[in-house]
Amino acid sequence: MTARMDVLLGAQWGDEGKGKVVDVIAPEYQVIARFQGGPNAGHTLIFEGRKHVLHTIPSGVFRPGTMNLVGNGVVIDPIVLLKEIKALEAVGVDVRSSLLISRRAHLILPTHRLLDAASETDKGKGKIGSTLKGIGPTYMDKTGRNGLRIGDLERSDLNERYDALVRKHEHLLGLYDQRPALDPDARTAWMEAVEVLRSIRFVDSEHYLDEVLRGGKRVLAEGAQGTLLDIDFGTYPFVTSSNTISAGACTGLGVAPNRIGRIIGIFKAYCTRVGSGPFPTELEDATGERIRTTGNEFGSTTGRPRRCGWLDLPALHYAVMVNGVTELAMMKADVLAGMDKVRVCTGYRVNGAATERMPYDISTEVTPVYEELEGWPATTSSEAIPDALERYIARIERAVGVPVSIVSLGPDRAETVMRHPVLAS
Repeated sequence: MTARMDVLLGAQWGDEGKGKVVDVIAPEYQVIARFQGGPNAGHTLIFEGRKHVLHTIPSGVFRPGTMNLVGNGVVIDPIVLLKEIKALEAVGVDVRSSLLISRRAHLILPTHRLLDAASETDKGKGKIGSTLKGIGPTYMDKTGRNGLRIGDLERSDLNERYDALVRKHEHLLGLYDQRPALDPDARTAWMEAVEVLRSIRFVDSEHYLDEVLRGGKRVLAEGAQGTLLDIDFGTYPFVTSSNTISAGACTGLGVAPNRIGRIIGIFKAYCTRVGSGPFPTELEDATGERIRTTGNEFGSTTGRPRRCGWLDLPALHYAVMVNGVTELAMMKADVLAGMDKVRVCTGYRVNGAATERMPYDISTEVTPVYEELEGWPATTSSEAIPDALERYIARIERAVGVPVSIVSLGPDRAETVMRHPVLAS
């Protein structure tokens, strides 16, 4: 019987805790597939008591018997991916037998990173907060039909194609007043990493997934970043360079829209954002600092402190709408535990006018309208969810129109409450 592909994605500005949810529900799936982004993302998981951060490899890698596919919508830095593979192998994870890479996935070159840095420096005060991993320039080459792909590693003229693209990049770098110098050893390091990656199985992922789904196997598409960083529907220009929404799972894996099943949106009990960009509910006070400290809100990829604020219900409703979310998972409810009162944003005043709809441009005069709710005590997954937390969840469900099926009360797998059967047929 033909199966459907479920999608799991971030419903905020990224860093929602997607990796943990994938890890919790992964036993129900035979394939976990990344569909966009690159090493600018960082999915944090706790495995056998140790913290692991995955940047490119799907979060099912810790589950024996699960295949992990890096889809065509992902951009891959061979050097970063090789380091990730070695780090996992060092703790006994068998990566190579369970990892598949789409031949259509594009490759990040060292010069892509230089272009990223030069472009960000050139913006001056208008910096967008790039992670400087070369993501944007790689997607630009993809769109401009200049890029190198994983499939090119199987060609005899790889060196010539690499050098031609580097020459183009060097010409572009010459247009910037301030430009970083290229490490003379960068080419050698990249080629050495590529040689090791050739030991990984490359596949035509669209055909692979078609066969898997026709065979009745469950597939989970795993997104990176979050809805509000989507290149089209995010808070542009402070966004990433790919489509982070559920439609991106179709184009980033080659799966038709009518084969999508459930769409699980991940959100925190509050909001965070890394880097620049509008953030209506941001708390630049002791409460914001308390959330940051208690929640250990520092970027898993960059280490930068995350900006923290109250939960934004219009923004969450927007994410549910554009993704077609069927259920939600609320992360880090434990971080707000112990507060006497918590707030949620229920609407905005935009240039003096009230609205419950997330506006096109939230960098204008947007003032959040808050509703105050009772706080809740600390709890664990072995206890009943406190009544005040249940009321908080009910308020969210009423605002966005879909159920909160999963509640996370800590970083470990066991610290998770399944309120509704997410994977019910």
